Amino acid sequence: MDVKETISGKLLWVDDEIEMLRAQILFLEKKGYEVVKASNGSDAIDWCQNQYFDLILLDENMPGISGLETLQRIKEILPDVPVVMVTKSEEEDIMNQAIVSKIADGSTSIRRQRLKPVNPNQILLSLKKNIHKKEIRTEVTHSSYLQEFSRMGMQINDSMTWKEWTEIYRRLVYWELELEEIGSDMSEILKMQKKEANNLFEKFIKRNYKGWLDGSEADRPLLSPDVFSKRVFPLLDKGDKVFFIIFDNLRYDQWRTLSQEISDLFTSNEELYCSILPTQTQYARNALCAGLMPLQIQKMYPHLWVDEEEEDGKNQNEKQLVGTIMERYRRKESYSYRKINDSSGADKYLSQFNDYLANSLNILVINFIDIMSHARNERQMIHELVGNEAAYRSITRSWFKNTSFRTLFELIASSGYKVVLTTDHGSIRVEEPVKVVGDKETNTNLRYKVGKNLGYNSKAVFEIKNPQQVGLPAPNLSSTYILCGGDRFFAYPNNYNYYVTYYRSTFQHGGISMEEMIIPLVTMEGKVK
Repeated sequence: MDVKETISGKLLWVDDEIEMLRAQILFLEKKGYEVVKASNGSDAIDWCQNQYFDLILLDENMPGISGLETLQRIKEILPDVPVVMVTKSEEEDIMNQAIVSKIADGSTSIRRQRLKPVNPNQILLSLKKNIHKKEIRTEVTHSSYLQEFSRMGMQINDSMTWKEWTEIYRRLVYWELELEEIGSDMSEILKMQKKEANNLFEKFIKRNYKGWLDGSEADRPLLSPDVFSKRVFPLLDKGDKVFFIIFDNLRYDQWRTLSQEISDLFTSNEELYCSILPTQTQYARNALCAGLMPLQIQKMYPHLWVDEEEEDGKNQNEKQLVGTIMERYRRKESYSYRKINDSSGADKYLSQFNDYLANSLNILVINFIDIMSHARNERQMIHELVGNEAAYRSITRSWFKNTSFRTLFELIASSGYKVVLTTDHGSIRVEEPVKVVGDKETNTNLRYKVGKNLGYNSKAVFEIKNPQQVGLPAPNLSSTYILCGGDRFFAYPNNYNYYVTYYRSTFQHGGISMEEMIIPLVTMEGKVK
């Protein structure tokens, strides 16, 4: 792709034979660059103390202060400026020395023949690479997204199967990350396209969800209760040892960000599966751990099911639920179950890591992301830090990178264990309030409600009047579940404005959206070192 020739930049060219480079400098000036000349390292350092340059061309072989010494001094003054070292072809690779010395961050090199000046086009190519890289990438990314915008729009309107929806969501997340990286104002266009996709995805779920559970729909995706039996047990059957890691409330876009942090450790096979409804920890993770729908858990193991009106400890029986699926499938493997809520818990797990290597299966639930999303509702500081999707991804990556969890994954990668990494559900940033009326026994979740005396607009919700049809327990004989789709959330008429202001733009889960329901399931194997 061509970049406009009038793009300007301020350059410093340092060479002890600078007067012999008049043709090259004139060539660059005609291209719109301002070129400041220096014939030695000392003059170059003086220039850098008084001015900023977009790029510096630096001859390595100069009398007095060498190119490498000059580079080091320049980096102390202007640490972010790109430097192009001009070397002679018969010399050793100067940049290797600079890299070892940790002074070549953002620097590259070009070569010239012993008696022949460097090719002007080679210089121009290096300038485009270093100075105009962002502009080039922005233009290419914009052009590519605009070409795909219409195609994705048609796919969104035509999608009729689960597989098609997962592919749409993958593409939307891909472009969301690409546009975010270049700081593009086209992110707003993508946001609108994603909103439209979520509205149609909600209709897709309303049409198909009940059929997936009663067997009338053949195109049934992998659901929460299937993960153990379809992805974990087959690995154990082959003789593999497995770490089954569940990040509570991990969205696909967050996984794509985290995957960059462990790509050097693992080879991965990524797929997307479907969280059951409601996309809330009590339902989705209990179903994941037990290999059963919530209604089945309540009927088969009533002592392990915690009802809606009990606000605390709805997942307090996960370890026992894992025990039930091991028993039902007659698994004889030794296993462990641990839940980690913070860095100190991760440190303790690391200190006992060798003990876990005696097990064939180690199940680990990591709660940080869910705790962070709930904390955002309550604490102003978190509200500021996690203000949008980009910030949500960034803080998730920073947490992982700078805590013991990175070390934990390094140990797992070298342990010989396979890893099945997944989540129970995702979350969505809510914006649009929907009024609901409920009695004091109605649950507090903002994305779904269950109760016997609910007042609501049936057109604005996914209504489940017979919970047993979708594998859900009914706290009362007349209980109804209602779920929000898209970016909507429930608000009570009492103190409505305060309630809406308080919760708008927070991350919630429990309802119907691609972010909540289309979630990562990744099988990984440590790379051989």
